[in-house]
Amino acid sequence: MKPPQPPRPLTPPSPATPAVHQAAALLLGYPDRHWPARLTLVRDALGELTGPGTAPLLRFCAAVRDIPVLDLAAHYVVTFDRSRRRTLHLTYYTDGDTRRRGGSLAEWKARYRAHGWEPPEDELPDYLPLALEFAARCPAPGTRLLRDHRPAIELLRMALADHDSPYTDVLRAVCDTLPGASPADRATALALARGGPPAEAVGLAPFSAAVPERAGHLPGGTGR
Repeated sequence: MKPPQPPRPLTPPSPATPAVHQAAALLLGYPDRHWPARLTLVRDALGELTGPGTAPLLRFCAAVRDIPVLDLAAHYVVTFDRSRRRTLHLTYYTDGDTRRRGGSLAEWKARYRAHGWEPPEDELPDYLPLALEFAARCPAPGTRLLRDHRPAIELLRMALADHDSPYTDVLRAVCDTLPGASPADRATALALARGGPPAEAVGLAPFSAAVPERAGHLPGGTGR
């Protein structure tokens, strides 16, 4: 029997990876009145970079460039705020509305604070744009945090692809910056897709509403 082979070292991240994470964080934010300037800033910054994740982000920028802000805002609300299958809060995929989610959120806060990062009080710490900004500013621990939640990120990417959303490319860019998905990641993502997150809702009052309704923003519909 051959002795087990040592694991291959991970490929060092591209120098462009923090910029890709920051760009993805900005693009996954709600399209408000500052959106056109934000989009231009990201597009101009990415145009000078090469590396994993840059091409999908530029595709996204091109795809939404001519969409009116109000129309993109409506798509955003239906895509992320009205479908738990496509939430940007990553612990929902693994913990659902259960008691253990409170512990998971506390662990996220602790990981941020261990590196001098204080998450805002008005957002849950597992919010993907927040995690991406942390990864942009603190690349080693931030990328590790994203990698630890790779199955949830992959599941969100697949759900966006099923929804035919241009935001699929933003998630694809994030996945491109992480080490290759392992069989365990794929198996976990598929198991989450089949079974959904746990449904127990006991003891989670502070965390049961992951995203507040965005007042005044376009209409209805429920996500797939």
